Amino acid sequence: MKVGVARETAPGERRVALVPEALGKLTAAGLQVLVEAGAGAGAAIPDSAYVEAGAQVVPTADLYAQADVVVKVQKPSEAEVARLREGQALVGLLQPLIDPALSAKLAKKGVTAISLDALPRTLSRAQTMDALSSQANVAGYKAVLIAANAFGRYFPLLTTAAGTAKPANVLILGIGVAGLQAIGTARRLGAVVKAYDVRSETKEQAQSLGAQFLVLKSLGDASGAGGYARELTDEERTAQQAELNGYIGGMDVVITTAQVPGRRPPVLVTVDAVGLMKSGSVIVDMAASTLGGNCELSRVGETIVTDNGVTIIAPDNLPATMPAGSSAFYARNISALLLHFVKDGAMNYDFDEEITAGTVITHAGAVVQAATRKLLEPAAAAPGGSGA
Repeated sequence: MKVGVARETAPGERRVALVPEALGKLTAAGLQVLVEAGAGAGAAIPDSAYVEAGAQVVPTADLYAQADVVVKVQKPSEAEVARLREGQALVGLLQPLIDPALSAKLAKKGVTAISLDALPRTLSRAQTMDALSSQANVAGYKAVLIAANAFGRYFPLLTTAAGTAKPANVLILGIGVAGLQAIGTARRLGAVVKAYDVRSETKEQAQSLGAQFLVLKSLGDASGAGGYARELTDEERTAQQAELNGYIGGMDVVITTAQVPGRRPPVLVTVDAVGLMKSGSVIVDMAASTLGGNCELSRVGETIVTDNGVTIIAPDNLPATMPAGSSAFYARNISALLLHFVKDGAMNYDFDEEITAGTVITHAGAVVQAATRKLLEPAAAAPGGSGA
């Protein structure tokens, strides 16, 4: 079976789906690895490194013509979809709940689409395949460095001959993988860190990394299914925001990480909250690249400074800014997922098994994953609509 590593074409994307160090397990399993010429350039990996690791570097046309499985980071462009053929498998972060129309196109092409961001993350045996977590780790780390760079003062308590600098007060909103990494990084830089999440079970995790966990009197536990937060009622959201604004106003740096798969991220930093912050304060909105952001004033991919002097940074695709490290993590996730599917030298799909049922979005000309299929049903029923 041939696995093809495609070169990423999305603007600003510098990661690559497989790195040379990850090829050993795949070739040991009898897989042949093809790499599109220049695929690793953004992550500073030359074609020669893939050849030395046992891969074959090929032109774009040959990759899509020969590969049984094409592996990517980002979802494919229209041109890439056109190159895919019936019976071929595509593996990547395909965002089926955000872009179900892509799933319909892939089904129509007869492609088996496998999306790592649809992985059932609560399964312990799926941890090695969890690309969302591996990439969130990178993003949480980088978000703090960006905030520290934009902040005009020191993060740690610093005593010098010229006087003492107070430590920065940092608030992390959302205590998932990215939030925990952000807490740890901010603490290592010497900041005083507070953290908040609507899920009460995250309190111990935040405290274990040295953060003070904020307990709001206005809102109880809001844990939901699958380890994510449930959607708040309008009354809960209003009460939460009023109390949260008081904490945000006293912070030097606020880093927001709260996201919900397939839905718009919750607004946690309102215009009013920004207005309460001091001049020179910094907000880094990590959720801005997914259907909006946690800050009302965020503009995806832009940095703005408000009238009261608050810098709001809304980075798009933070993992791509650390391509070598994030590609190495992602390659391990891809390798683990491929080895889960490969049986006797071919891809095997057992839809009674949880990982297969969760990650295989399209197969044999149909959208087979329930959540994505449900999103496409209204479009199929509407006049002029199209379904899989």
